[in-house]
Amino acid sequence: MKNVLVTGADGFIGSHLAEELVRRGYRVRAFVFYNSFNSLGWLDRSPKELRDAMDIFAGDVRDPNGMRTAVKGCDTVFHLAALIAIPFSYHSPDAYVDTNVKGTLNVLQACRDLDVERLVHTSTSEVYGTARYVPIDEGHPLRGQSPYSATKIAADQLAFSFFASFGLPVSIARPFNTYGPRQSARAVIPTIITQILAGARELKLGSLHPTRDFNYVADTVEGFLAVAGSPRTLGETVNIGSGFEVGIGDTARLIAEVMGAEVTIRQDDQRLRPERSEVERLFAANALARELTGWTPTHGGLDGFRRGLEKTVAWFREPANFAAYKPFAYNI
Repeated sequence: MKNVLVTGADGFIGSHLAEELVRRGYRVRAFVFYNSFNSLGWLDRSPKELRDAMDIFAGDVRDPNGMRTAVKGCDTVFHLAALIAIPFSYHSPDAYVDTNVKGTLNVLQACRDLDVERLVHTSTSEVYGTARYVPIDEGHPLRGQSPYSATKIAADQLAFSFFASFGLPVSIARPFNTYGPRQSARAVIPTIITQILAGARELKLGSLHPTRDFNYVADTVEGFLAVAGSPRTLGETVNIGSGFEVGIGDTARLIAEVMGAEVTIRQDDQRLRPERSEVERLFAANALARELTGWTPTHGGLDGFRRGLEKTVAWFREPANFAAYKPFAYNI
């Protein structure tokens, strides 16, 4: 990798990835969503020396011409741009098809036409639906239990089809539930942390019994870089997960313990997914990532999860960071 494009660089994982690429000496073009506020998303809060080293490209993955312009001159592309909020996908599924499916097609076409040397496409553990067996390996059946996950399945299959049909050098990175600094409040861990920081001792959450495989963002970034750096991942889908399973209720109690707060938890019906849409269990098998790339999580197990939460809480405690959140507004 020399010249690298990161789509979704204004987002949670994308901003961390773009920064790490700059730290490692790559020339980074950061693709951010065009808006009239001239906002760079989370890159606005990046250290100035890192942000200034990036070539900021404002555009929209739904536009094929702009996408082709963004890809030009880049030898590696990390495609992270997507609509990701599951509740929003229930009432605006068209937007998810346009962004996640057609947007991915635009990235694939541009990479093919411009002879990109490596494309890393971002999947999600949501494509598996509720686990039929655990740990979930890459051969697990796919099940779109929400419009969001259905569009990500479609995008993944498009990416693989370009490898199989045209020889496009594609790898599919499939991160499980990433958490850490900058994550939006539509996710459960920031929801818990911000409510406690705002003084709440009765937390409003959705379903408490599902389990998740939470992966600290620095581990996810390392996973992306490992996938991009290994020729053995071409045409492969690779889970990026901690290999540790924990319930949502237990997660809330652990966060409260880390923060030194005594809390009770109340189920808020508006935060519940439709019954058949709820993914009840996610628990990653990460042996393939280790085999093909040598990647292993540094925040695995209960001890690693606690360390990741401590870092995340410390970031949210900073007043300037906390000010970006609305703790008592339900963010779909």
